[in-house]
Parts: sequence; structure tokens; C-alpha cells
Amino acid sequence: MATITRFFQEQQWEFAPQERSPFPGSPATPDHPVGRRIVYGLIGVLIAITAGLGTALIAVNLPYLQGTLGLYQSEIAWLPAVYVMTNVPTGMVLIKYRQQFGLRSFTLIFLGLYCLLAFAHLFTSGFWAAITVRAASGIAGSALTTLSLNYFIQAFPAPQRLAAITLGLSVPQLAIPIARLFSVDLLGFDQWRTLYLFEFGLSLICFAFIALVRLPPSVREKAFEWLDVPTVILFTLFVGLISAALSQGRFEWWTDSPWIGWALAASIPLFGAVFLLEYHRANPVIDMRWLGRSYFLRLMLVGTMARIVLSEQTYGTVGLLNALGYTNDQLFLFSALTVIAAIAGIIVGALAVGPDRLTQPVAFAIGLVAIAAFIDSHATSLTRAPELYATQMVIAFSTTMYIGPAILVGLTQVLADGGKKLTSFIILFASTQSLGGLIGTALLSTYQSWSEKQHSFDIVQHLTMTDPLVAQAVQQGAARFVPTLSDPVLRSAEGAAVLSQRVTIEANVLAYNDVFRLIAILATCTVLFLMLVLLARRRAAGRELRVAATTGRSG
Repeated sequence: MATITRFFQEQQWEFAPQERSPFPGSPATPDHPVGRRIVYGLIGVLIAITAGLGTALIAVNLPYLQGTLGLYQSEIAWLPAVYVMTNVPTGMVLIKYRQQFGLRSFTLIFLGLYCLLAFAHLFTSGFWAAITVRAASGIAGSALTTLSLNYFIQAFPAPQRLAAITLGLSVPQLAIPIARLFSVDLLGFDQWRTLYLFEFGLSLICFAFIALVRLPPSVREKAFEWLDVPTVILFTLFVGLISAALSQGRFEWWTDSPWIGWALAASIPLFGAVFLLEYHRANPVIDMRWLGRSYFLRLMLVGTMARIVLSEQTYGTVGLLNALGYTNDQLFLFSALTVIAAIAGIIVGALAVGPDRLTQPVAFAIGLVAIAAFIDSHATSLTRAPELYATQMVIAFSTTMYIGPAILVGLTQVLADGGKKLTSFIILFASTQSLGGLIGTALLSTYQSWSEKQHSFDIVQHLTMTDPLVAQAVQQGAARFVPTLSDPVLRSAEGAAVLSQRVTIEANVLAYNDVFRLIAILATCTVLFLMLVLLARRRAAGRELRVAATTGRSG
């Protein structure tokens, strides 16, 4: 029993007072030798990618998994949503847990549980088995993301601490582009079990490295209170209802399923209950008074908008290429280039960030998305993947460059206030990023679906058999079936069906162009908002300097 207890305990080191972390529950930062820093950095990369790669593999292969798992489209859409449902609330519990008990035991317990469930899922199939594994993945992913950040911090000396944090927050963003490198041929080995086996193996490797290479100890303090329980339950229900509605709205359609409306309506009083409970607490989990400042409201707005516009690649371009007939195994070079661009974005973000350079990199990254999305909005049915390489590399670059400076914008405010509000800030940021991603996909897919119907209606209105071009297109389509169909009426019907397919493709391309234009507009508005905020802050700082100078002269 004592051996098991020691396994979950943090390693005990002696460290100087200046090496203590400013955040309770975070490891100390002693001066490591170079070799140990390299080991910490490599483990940080492994954990960061593992944190999201399992779910990313599922997300990019949803159409193929739907068939191999035998699920409906609306059922398979629950998998990414369930990940968010458990991932976001876990962040709330995890911060307090590590403050009181340490991060190591939480990570090993839930990562171990996740490994067991993933292994068990290899021998079972079905909807609920997949849901259970995704739920466990969300919990383990939250712990792994935090853990990877701490490993990155250990890998860098104190002067490069901001760069370390930027890397720790940006590397997990590589999960989606890396996941696209895995060809759908992997599913051919043993259908869906191949992906789950890979996910299980990667998690098992992480478990081994975390167990072998421990982080320095952290300062502990009592963190949990009984009133945390209703807050966590209510917040979890709120996130669950929002996630469910956003993930299912485009499949069951927003106005056709009453439960979606009831879920969105019920989420409002749930959030209101969380707000009232936390607002009047002496030691809240989520400090509503602090987060109610205009500074954090702006951060929440910009963070959500950024995740929406960054859906240009994960939903927009990939959706366009799928509509044009591309599959993941045909997009290997496309995915490889986006991975390279994303790595470049991480490096540039780490080099560009600084105490006085936080808003500018965020605005620059979102501005690049606006330009790339506007260029993509000129696609046609003849567009092919190579024509999108440049713009998609720009967006992949922006995605990873944005995330580090974005969170550091708020983290500097947390440090300025003594670090006591870290839990509140992490919950705010995690909510805007996770829910912002769901909102982006739901918004863009809904708009694309509506736009496709409009374009399809407009095109069909102008198609009549009296038009020589239309009649010629039908005849050309019918000519394909001459070797197989002798009946001219059936051939003509097949020719009309071929024309209908062409209409559908054209309408989808036009709809995705509308989506790209919408993203360009939203991104431009976000950049303008950031620039106005930056100018206002500079003017305010200038006024303070002038007042201080006037006061000094008069004194």
C-alpha cells in the first residue's frame, strides 16, 4: 500500500524560495541541467500532442467511423460534443485539486482509467461504448494539457518563461493537422479499432513517461469547499446542454427538434444560478466580479470570435474539398504542409511574444485569416487542393501563433492581481475556446446549409429543357450510360440525375464561398476591434503619463 501511495505522490525536492511557483499547485522551477531540460521538453511535446490527438483522429474521420461503428450521422456527432462536455468542467475541478493534492495523482488516475476504457473498447462496439471513451478522453485531456504546460515550463530557464508558456499552449493545436496525416487506409486494417488501438498505445506511453519523470513538488493549500459541489454540477449541466444543442442542431435542424430549443432555454437559468452562487461567495470557484470587468469581457468576445474564424480550415476548406470529392488519403501533402506551417506558427508566436507585445500577435494572426478566407472565397468547382495550399498554410500558421499570446493577455492580468484568480481565468479561456469551436462549426455549417439551398434554388430556376445548353448537358450525361442502358427514357433520366449532381456541387461550392466571405468579415471586424482597444489603451496610458508629469512638476 505504501508503494502505491508513493507512486502517486510528487517527487520531493529541495528548492530555494525564489524557485517557488507563484501559483499554488504548480511545480517549482529550479535550475535544471541542460540534459534534464531537454527530457522535460520532449515529454512536454509528447503529452501535448497526446492530449488532443485521440479525439482529433476521431473528429477528422467521423464520416468513415460512422459506417464502421454502425452509427447515424447525429449519433457520431455526439463524440466530439461529449469530449467538450467533460473537458471544460474538468478544468475547473483540476485547478483546485492540484492546489490541494497535486497534479500528478489526478493525471495518473484518470489517464490510467482512460487507458483501461480505451483498451476495453477494442473488444466492444456501439454508441455508448464510444461515448464512454470520449468522456474519459475529455477528462484525461484536460489533465494532460495542464501537465504538458508544466513540463514545458521546466524545459526553459526563467528568462524564456513566456516562450515556454506559449509553446505549451500552442503545441496541442497540432493535433488536428497531424491527425489528417493518418490515411483512412488505417481504418482498413481493422476498421475503427485501428484508431482506438493507436490512441490507447499513445496514452500508455504517456502514462509511462509521467510515472518515470516526475515534476518538481508544488506548494499545497486547502482549496475545496462544500459550495464548490453545486457550482461544478450546475456548470457541468450548463456546458453539457450548450454542447449538445450546438453539436446536434445542424443534423436534427434547429427548428425541427424541440429538445434543442429546450436545452438552450434551460442553459440560461443554469448559468444564472452559477452566476448568483459564485457572485455572493467569499471564495468563489469562478470570480464573477473579477471576470465582469470590461477587460475580461473583451477577452471573452475576442477569444470566442477567434475560434469561430479559425474554423475556416477545420470546417470550411476541408468541407469544400470533401464536396469536390477529396478524401483524407488524397490530402496527405495538404495535411503535411499545414503541419509544417503550424509548427512555424508556434515558433514565431514564441519568439514574438513579450510583456508589451501580446495584443499585436493576436490581431496579426486573425488578420491573416481574414486575408486567406477572402482569397478562398473565389473557389469554383474546378478548384483543386494545390490551389489552396498557400492560404491553408497561412491559416494553420495563424492558428498556432494566436493561442499562446491570446492566453498570455489574460494571464498577465492574473499575475498582476497576485495569481489568486487563476481558476476563474482558466475556466473563462477554456470555455471560450472549446465552446467557441463548437459555435464556429455550428454557425458555419448552418449558414452553409442555408446558403446551399438558396443557391441550388436559384440555379434550378434557370434550368429548363428548352435551353439548348441544358438539353446538351442532359444528353452528355445520358451518353455515359449507353453501354449499360438500352432504354432511351432511362438514359435520359440518368442524364438528368447527373446534371442534378453537378447542380449540387456548384451550389455547395458557392455556399462555401459565402462561408469564406463571412469568416473574412468576422475576422476583419475582430481585428478592427482589437486595434481600437489597443489605441484606446495607449491613449489612456498617455493621459496617465501626462497627469503624472504635471503632478510631479507641481509637487
